[in-house]
Amino acid sequence: MTRVAVIGAGPCGLSQLHAFARDPGAGSPSAPEVVCYEKQSDWGGLWNYEWRTGLDEHGEPCHASMYRYLWSNGPKECLEFADYGFEEHFGKPIASFPPREVLYDYIIGRAERSGFRHQIRFSHAVRRVSRSAGGSGFTVTAHDQANDADTSEDFDHVVVSTGHFSIPNMPPYPGYETFGGTLLHAHDFRDAVQFAGRDVLVIGSSYSAEDIASQLWKYGARSVVCTSRSGPMGFDWPDGITEKPILTHVDGRTVYFADGSTAEVDAIVSCTGYLHHFPFMDDELRLVTANRLATSMLYRGVVFQPENRILYLGMQDQWYTFNMFDAQAWYARDVILGRIELPGADEQARWIEAAQAEEDALADDYACIDFQGAYTQDLVDQTDYPDFNTPLVNKMFHDWKKHKKQSIIGYRDHGHTSPLTGTVAPIHHTSWEDAMDDSLESYLADSPRPMSDAPTT
Repeated sequence: MTRVAVIGAGPCGLSQLHAFARDPGAGSPSAPEVVCYEKQSDWGGLWNYEWRTGLDEHGEPCHASMYRYLWSNGPKECLEFADYGFEEHFGKPIASFPPREVLYDYIIGRAERSGFRHQIRFSHAVRRVSRSAGGSGFTVTAHDQANDADTSEDFDHVVVSTGHFSIPNMPPYPGYETFGGTLLHAHDFRDAVQFAGRDVLVIGSSYSAEDIASQLWKYGARSVVCTSRSGPMGFDWPDGITEKPILTHVDGRTVYFADGSTAEVDAIVSCTGYLHHFPFMDDELRLVTANRLATSMLYRGVVFQPENRILYLGMQDQWYTFNMFDAQAWYARDVILGRIELPGADEQARWIEAAQAEEDALADDYACIDFQGAYTQDLVDQTDYPDFNTPLVNKMFHDWKKHKKQSIIGYRDHGHTSPLTGTVAPIHHTSWEDAMDDSLESYLADSPRPMSDAPTT
């Protein structure tokens, strides 16, 4: 029997388990045995909210980068599973930008329906993946945290689905070592309320920077200053949020910028991205890539070119997420099952080189969206994953970017179209800036709950 190890039970790992569960041959004697290792005590990956920062209860680095009041910063319709829609899950249309609790419920709803939880070994941190002694497969060594014991088993294929948003990239600046305030990476940001009445510097220009700056403003920071190496984000910020050229150094609580201006701040939040970090993979099996749409070393963005029995999911810089992870998981499944015949190593290398050259020539973010949409569609076309209308998804991403330029605070006050049902999402009953109760119950209600009924913050 073929044995497959899946490392990680976040969105990518759940997609892989679901792909095997949905295969027509699932449950037959010839079906592979699939074992998933998850170092957390529950499934969901980053969406499994964790109040801890730094180290978890077992002394492992905390995986979660989720903060308490996070709402989806992209339309849910652009990530909708092609075989399990939001309307099917919730029983009615819901607004386009759900809070984390709502999205988690959706992700886990499909996983529970698939019925593969018994295949996941929770609280098992993978320590090493190496070639097996006989050389015919791979040995996965994991630490069983509940029993404080190591286990080793051999597998024919390994799918790495740990994601790449849990190991912070935090460039240093002169003066950090004597900064007199709070200094943290977005990975350890949990609650904007703690910064109420404080002056905060946000470093970075991507999703986390724009959203954390907005969160700080919403929950009462006195001022927010944004700075980035790549230049201003260029949004029409509300009063209280300003942008400066790149930070040069820090002296006490004074921060200095490239134009000679300064600001006094109580906290610095570094929204400077994450590292592709796989210390458990032996050197010859380890992916090394920049954060880009066309990853290095991965044929079709999935198959590890130096060793095709190792596969990686979700390693791209991302516009598409859940449905792209599904498309990758279906492709990985069919490679493992022998349905997709892979070309030789040289042709795989040429494919990677061509994809990266095409990415390097892209003119702007809109072209990047279309590039990733075409990549995802190509995977869908090679498998039996349901088609989900990538041209419509591309268009919604384009519209969403325009809405953010119009109002970085109000872009969530738009409804988008489900590629599954054609339903245009209703506008949420409360604008994001005024919605202080972001519980699942409040979000799914037809009108705001009285604040006396809201959870305590």
